[in-house]
Amino acid sequence: MKMRITFISAFIALILFSSSDEINDQDRKIFKIVKIRNQSWMAENLNVSTYRNGDSIPQVKSAASWGKLTSGAWCYYENKTENGIKYGKLYNWYAVNDVRGLAPKGFHIPSDEEWEKLVENLGQSEAGAKIKAKRGWKLNANATNESGFSGMPGGYRYSVGPFLYAGNNACFWSSTESLKNKAWGRTLTHNMDEVGRDDGSIASGLSVRCVLDN
Repeated sequence: MKMRITFISAFIALILFSSSDEINDQDRKIFKIVKIRNQSWMAENLNVSTYRNGDSIPQVKSAASWGKLTSGAWCYYENKTENGIKYGKLYNWYAVNDVRGLAPKGFHIPSDEEWEKLVENLGQSEAGAKIKAKRGWKLNANATNESGFSGMPGGYRYSVGPFLYAGNNACFWSSTESLKNKAWGRTLTHNMDEVGRDDGSIASGLSVRCVLDN
């Protein structure tokens, strides 16, 4: 009986989550995708330095300059290339919202509603644990990565420049503006099984995941 239950559980998981394919982004880098119910998500953080039309997105290291930006930019956490290898790039929301397209062709930045759909598909009280990667967290993350989303704790860049919480938190933009100069995002925290929802300054630097167009 135990073997039968295990087989059924594995079969259900196969239906809900399928193994990732690989696609090229606009920088000709290969990235992985994973299907979670009826959504197909990037299975790693976005790491492009150009918009979809080929225009360059500037890297901005200076804290003073970052806080004054009114256009798209990216950085590595603490401006270290090795953090880019682990976590991808951090983007301000000006880049997310740029009409030239930050997401690779065929993909888009998920709306707040699409993020909520992902959470509902995985269960409100346990979605965070199911999308956290099993590696890369400094503290116990209660991570199962059952979905294959592989959420990495890339931290974020505060709107006035400082970097915070890599290894303990993951922060992702949505495409949905909340109030003036603010937009919705989602967070994973090392000691929580839920996915947090918060709105922050569009000048902040957050990780980006993309979802396949319908």
